[in-house]
Amino acid sequence: MDTPVALYQSTLTSLPLLARGKVRDIYGIDDHHLLMVASDRLSAFDVILPDPIPGKGRVLTRISNFWFAKLSHIIPNHLADIPLAQVLPDADERAQVAGRAVVVKKLNALPVEAIVRGYLLGSGWQDYQKTGTVSGIVLPEGLQQAQQLPEPIYTPSTKAATGGHDENIRFEQSVTLLGAALAAQVRTASIRLYSEAAAYALERGILIADTKFEFGTDAQGVLYLIDEALTPDSSRFWPADRYQVGTSPPSFDKQYVRDYLESLDWNKTAPAPTLPPEVAEFCAAQYREAEQRLTQS
Repeated sequence: MDTPVALYQSTLTSLPLLARGKVRDIYGIDDHHLLMVASDRLSAFDVILPDPIPGKGRVLTRISNFWFAKLSHIIPNHLADIPLAQVLPDADERAQVAGRAVVVKKLNALPVEAIVRGYLLGSGWQDYQKTGTVSGIVLPEGLQQAQQLPEPIYTPSTKAATGGHDENIRFEQSVTLLGAALAAQVRTASIRLYSEAAAYALERGILIADTKFEFGTDAQGVLYLIDEALTPDSSRFWPADRYQVGTSPPSFDKQYVRDYLESLDWNKTAPAPTLPPEVAEFCAAQYREAEQRLTQS
């Protein structure tokens, strides 16, 4: 297939640019709405890489929109029912962000990232090896790398500024940040979202090892799912037929890029090294396969 044209960052001029995140560019529309554009930027170890992954932003947008619709019975999401042409009347600007831009409600983003782990890997595995716990949650003895946990666990983290590193925290610390009622609501919603998504994905040959959600509230305090949902950027997706306890499985996400970067003499701070074209394309192919498995009936 033809390689899609990559978009490292959007350059819209008809709307004010409010922020550039690790992946998304945010533009202001009015007092109640934002335009969110998913670029093809990729971050690894909380550092934005200099090379885009062609087509990634469109894949992320389609996957997120799929999950937003599928899981809307659990919690409302930030998508607004406003067509792109209404906020970007210029055809050239629409073409620049077509398939990767969504109009969303302007909400108050919560200062925590809601992480749910169904399997023991990554920083959770590292913590468990040292302490037998993950974010203060005591786990059974003798678990192996990549082993499925007895039940999904909620392990929030702080949200670092671009270029900084997120920090795992205990649930009690999220209570300090959010208040007891909201912290409990976020935990309950996160585990339910993960559990339903994991069951669905398993039917399509994908294990969702872990995932990260972000939430926001409106002026009335109603909780919404925001940003993205259950994408290869925010989750570890493993092929179920290649899963084996005790080893880190291959994945339909950016783990391939992480593994490549781990092989380099790089201290995981900016600037990040350049990706070989074949690494970027392999990563893009993994994202596309994840989308196809999840969204095609």
